[in-house]
Amino acid sequence: MADPIQQFTVTPLQGLDFGTVNLPLVGETSLAFTNSHMAMTIAFVLVVGFLTLVTSNAKIVPGRLQATGEQLFGLIDGVTDSIIGHEGRKYFPFILTIFMLVLGMNLLGLFLTFTATSQLAVTATFALITILLVIGIGFAKHGLGFFKLFAPSGIPLAVMFLVVPIEFVSFLLRPITLALRLFGNMLGGHIALKIFAGFVVSMGGLAAAGGLGLLGLPVAALSLGMVVGLTALEFLVAFLQAFVFAVLASIYLNDVVNLGHGH
Repeated sequence: MADPIQQFTVTPLQGLDFGTVNLPLVGETSLAFTNSHMAMTIAFVLVVGFLTLVTSNAKIVPGRLQATGEQLFGLIDGVTDSIIGHEGRKYFPFILTIFMLVLGMNLLGLFLTFTATSQLAVTATFALITILLVIGIGFAKHGLGFFKLFAPSGIPLAVMFLVVPIEFVSFLLRPITLALRLFGNMLGGHIALKIFAGFVVSMGGLAAAGGLGLLGLPVAALSLGMVVGLTALEFLVAFLQAFVFAVLASIYLNDVVNLGHGH
């Protein structure tokens, strides 16, 4: 059975390994265009192409492609409006971009042999961009009042010394949980798919040998059913994880946009 972890190995594409270079603060590192870069590039091109087609050929009576785009636009617009409030429209482009890129890479990983969002470096980058935007908006809108985020109103002074460190640590954990949630779900799902697909091949080969090997046929059939079921589930997970990422990013933005008051 093939190693289920091998599918996550980042490898340079043939002819696109440019050797090593010395970078400031990093040192010697390899410079290459890898399967991870290729997956992210394809996802980016497909997302940009999809959005271009949806927005450039808009009609009063939408076709399937336009209707799909409008449904996605409406979904994210509803998220930003309901969570952030009347200022949510300002942050709609960012949330939509994050959602579409994560969704594109998640779905593309079901058709290619490499899933970019199964790499912690990729999910951590999205999480870091999100939290830096939150911090930037917090200081831009409230200055040092941003630190009120760690001291919720209505908390008695007697327990404030406990609440503030907890809130601060919770804030620092936000990008970590954002990155790990997406990474873990995509990694685990693809490992499970690979394992059951390996059972289909190995048990099917055993059954083909005849004799007692025929006992492997029911296992192969059961594994094939699991592969079909898990594949359908992975399509749902691919969408849900992109949506959850967008929702959590909106919640974190709401905390600083509407600091100290609701919308």
